[in-house]
Amino acid sequence: MPAPAHLQVVHLVDASPYIFRAHHSLPASIKTPEGARAGAVYGFASFLLKLADDERPTHLAVCFDRNLNGSFRNDEYPRYKAQRDEPPPELVAQIDPCLEMAAALGAATFIDDRYEADDLIATLLARLTPPGHGGVIVTSDKDLAQLVSDRVSLLDFAQGTRYTPAAIQEKFGVRPDQITDLLGLAGDPVDNIPGVPGIGRKTAAELLAAYGHLEDVYARLDEIPFSRMRGAKSVSFKLREHRDLAFLSKRLATVAVDAPIPGNAGLDDLVYRGTDMAVAGPLFDRLGFKGMKERASKN
Repeated sequence: MPAPAHLQVVHLVDASPYIFRAHHSLPASIKTPEGARAGAVYGFASFLLKLADDERPTHLAVCFDRNLNGSFRNDEYPRYKAQRDEPPPELVAQIDPCLEMAAALGAATFIDDRYEADDLIATLLARLTPPGHGGVIVTSDKDLAQLVSDRVSLLDFAQGTRYTPAAIQEKFGVRPDQITDLLGLAGDPVDNIPGVPGIGRKTAAELLAAYGHLEDVYARLDEIPFSRMRGAKSVSFKLREHRDLAFLSKRLATVAVDAPIPGNAGLDDLVYRGTDMAVAGPLFDRLGFKGMKERASKN
């Protein structure tokens, strides 16, 4: 049965993976007329134009990371993302032009100094889904699988893969609402989230299949040594020994739904407007993207 006409599906883009990929995959010879590196902006703009062509979104929001290696989470756990190298200055310098480009290409844009793009996406969805609207999260970051539901899917655009709740279950061995529990137990080396030492994703998924959520695992901890789980006594000991790390890790992995979003940022503010050539034209000229200017004018 089709959704009522007043309900919409909003595409919400996690910009960073596509900006990073463009910067590292496109040649350093892509520069502005003034000689500044511009490959990240060029690749990101190409991605947005292709996304618009392929998906034909009616509503589009693009969310950015201002702090590429941290967030408010570092207040509680200073080592969050601390293992990462500092992003190169020539990449950092392209964040604002990418933000400007997304707006010129017709998307609503969001960025914050302390909250990550994941949090901005989650906050927007927290406003949109209660009235019944849906979402497509465009990202290659599978941590956002925690937001997938019957009305929200995850699109790995580069791979052409769309994840529904059933697909998340198949890929990770847990439901979307258990993703943060999985990361709480097994950790996430990409973000330097510790998890419980010695507990891998397979064991974590087995625990969650048996008990539900992290809180349930600890509420029934005394049962685990007598379960049929392989190495049950050792697993129980590790969980007991590192309880605080498990709950810390789950908090670090959980997206915030109270990120500061300017104004009301309701559905009407997210309508995809298409390329505004009065704004985009001068921007393409400034960046030296002549061929892309012609392509965008047809968008």
